[in-house]
Amino acid sequence: MEPDAGRSMFDTDELVINMGPQHPATHGVLRVVLKLDGEKVVDADVVLGDLHRGVEKLTENRDWTQIVLLTDRLDYVASAAANLAYVETVEKLMSIEVPRRARYVRTILAELQRLASHLVWLGSHAMDIGAITVFLYCLRERELILDLFEEYCGARLTYNSMRIGGLPQDVPSGWLPKVLRYCDVQEEKLVEYETLLTQNRIWLQRTRGIGAITGEAAIAVGLCGPSLRGSGVPRDVRKDEPYAAYDEIPFDIAIGSNGDTYDRYLVRLEEMRQSIGIIRRAVEGLPEGPVMAKVPRLIKPPAGETYHANESPKGEIGFFIASDGRSTSPYRLRVRPPSFCNLQALPQLVRGHLVADVIAIIGTIDIVLGEVDR
Repeated sequence: MEPDAGRSMFDTDELVINMGPQHPATHGVLRVVLKLDGEKVVDADVVLGDLHRGVEKLTENRDWTQIVLLTDRLDYVASAAANLAYVETVEKLMSIEVPRRARYVRTILAELQRLASHLVWLGSHAMDIGAITVFLYCLRERELILDLFEEYCGARLTYNSMRIGGLPQDVPSGWLPKVLRYCDVQEEKLVEYETLLTQNRIWLQRTRGIGAITGEAAIAVGLCGPSLRGSGVPRDVRKDEPYAAYDEIPFDIAIGSNGDTYDRYLVRLEEMRQSIGIIRRAVEGLPEGPVMAKVPRLIKPPAGETYHANESPKGEIGFFIASDGRSTSPYRLRVRPPSFCNLQALPQLVRGHLVADVIAIIGTIDIVLGEVDR
């Protein structure tokens, strides 16, 4: 028997496996190729393209108003955020002044959407790690938001809730008191979520120190939104480049310090509290007046190009549009989606962690593949 024969049977080689695109914890058709040394992740490669739908190309054959429907299908759990970012980009190119009342209502809708999106994130993230009860609680409160959207625009998922120049309609009679009642309920229920998770020892073990990234590294890799603010970087488009009515409504930016999965959880919870405060102030200060500017029936922006960004629940969502000045469709439209930009940090976040931690880290990024594979 050769001297090394007995030892070789215990040697291990790096193993390459696929996680997804069918894996339920990859939150859609995401394929991650993991290189493993036992249970430890040595490296990861994010493979995109399984869902690609060509939304950007489709916009070249739709008029400017019809494109609002396509933006609904990007981040389909935060449709109103994409609606708002797109119409404001066109308004910027056309130099349209949106009525003040419309800007306030847009702010209310955007923050309701932020809450709905964060509820989906929190419930699914907790369920990935094993806390099923939180998922049921979060969807319970999300239904209340969907009821409000349905009463406002007739839809519960893809809203088509904005128009170039303002809003499709004013708020229905009795809608604002319902919004305030929802805020009271949600504020109370946030305490329930925290009671179940924040000091839960299993939650702490699965999130503290997992997927940590410094502020400098987060900026370098292109993180945005709560994933960036969890690393202590106070970047928020609502503050830095105000839109809608955010320049008139005070609120605080939630930031973390450790840049790990636990801090990103705390940041989003605080963001939900801030959203409730923003909604209340917007409702209380809602001005009278029209909700639609005077816009030509046939929208044809002047020749030129522009970029405009909003703070969606997942981070900075921006639209670049180019107009030739002649067509009723964009010459070119490009989306800057936060899920796509945040996903490029995944290999850096998972290296050195266990396979089970990959699930928690994918959840903490909060991706929707609709805006990744546009």
